[in-house]
Amino acid sequence: MSQGFQKDIQYYKFCIYGFLKNLRFFEPFLILFLLEKNISFLQIGTLYAIREIFINILEIPSGIIADVFGRKKSLVVSFLFYIISFYIFYATNSFYIFILAIIFYAIGDAFRTGTHKAMIFEYIKNKNWKEQRAHYYGHTRSWSQMGSAISSLIAASIVFYTGNYKSIFLFSIIPYLLDLLLILSYPSSLNGSNTDIKIHKIKERFFKVFNNHLISFKKKQILKAITNLSIHSGFHRAMKDYLQPIIQTFALTIPIMLSFSDNQKSAIIIGILYFVIYFLTSYITRKAGKLKDKMKSTELALNVTMTFGLIIAFLSGVFFHYGFYFVSILFYIGIYLIENLRNPIGVEYVSELYQDDILSTALSTSSQAKSFFAAIFALVLGYLADKFGVGIGLSALAILVLISTPLYLIKNRS
Repeated sequence: MSQGFQKDIQYYKFCIYGFLKNLRFFEPFLILFLLEKNISFLQIGTLYAIREIFINILEIPSGIIADVFGRKKSLVVSFLFYIISFYIFYATNSFYIFILAIIFYAIGDAFRTGTHKAMIFEYIKNKNWKEQRAHYYGHTRSWSQMGSAISSLIAASIVFYTGNYKSIFLFSIIPYLLDLLLILSYPSSLNGSNTDIKIHKIKERFFKVFNNHLISFKKKQILKAITNLSIHSGFHRAMKDYLQPIIQTFALTIPIMLSFSDNQKSAIIIGILYFVIYFLTSYITRKAGKLKDKMKSTELALNVTMTFGLIIAFLSGVFFHYGFYFVSILFYIGIYLIENLRNPIGVEYVSELYQDDILSTALSTSSQAKSFFAAIFALVLGYLADKFGVGIGLSALAILVLISTPLYLIKNRS
């Protein structure tokens, strides 16, 4: 299917939003930052689990709030909580205060996830481009990945010149302030069908959206779709940052840049490799619509990519355990590519199964399921990494998820 949408001003606003949102300079170094603060892998897994649990708790309420009060207000609140979280990470060294920072981060994520996607799909619906959802969302998401690519180089430069990891949290505040201002410029037509702020109308809207959601969620096809999409995404969210110690181990074993400190050497290699990863994910995300069109069905595309992603995660862990660090990194890159290839396809598929007027809630429900699985996987992986090492931990988790795939393979819609 050829491209059938117009790249207008709002298209570029969506793209710039994703680009700025992914200028999270701390991301390529988050685990290394925490390890430097003497935080164990299990504690890191605990922080990740706390983040995902709070996202899980707040996901549906935040989606309903976006539907009731308006999506723009929801996103502005989201970015304010992000900014507070970044500052707390910058200012403290305590594990227990990191818990507070991660909770603020989770609140920001809960108010953002699903809401902006709903604005994109609302715009697509208004423009009568429904058949182009995977293509359009894939294009806008590719800009997010490009933001991550540029972010990794900037972050590496910050670490190289400052000699520490904490400064990257302070610098991360700048693009998030810019994104907050960008959201305010969005047209009111994308705000959703929010009601007047009157108590009885708010209650009425809450119960209407929530009841519609429950009716939809009882459908077996929706349960299967959300589980399929969420298992792989939750797995990816739990393990993606473990690439950092893998790259660091690789960087410290190669006999180059010997005049630099370990942090500087690691920063350069991590920055370059993350740039390559996100440049590739930016490119491959654009191909999501084409992959869906080439497959016999969307269901087949989601099933195949999920299974393949878990297999290469297992192989990455095995190669790292046996000292083949570069090969392990290559497989790890494959996991990133598969997640970003299947995400636009999965988002389109889930959105097709829901009513348009509860789209924020629907997409937030999908994100909630991802958070649920990510919380479980983060704790398991943290424990296994402390007990047996990162490589064995990753491989063991991948096998556990892989053997359960028959439970959430999607059947073609009749």
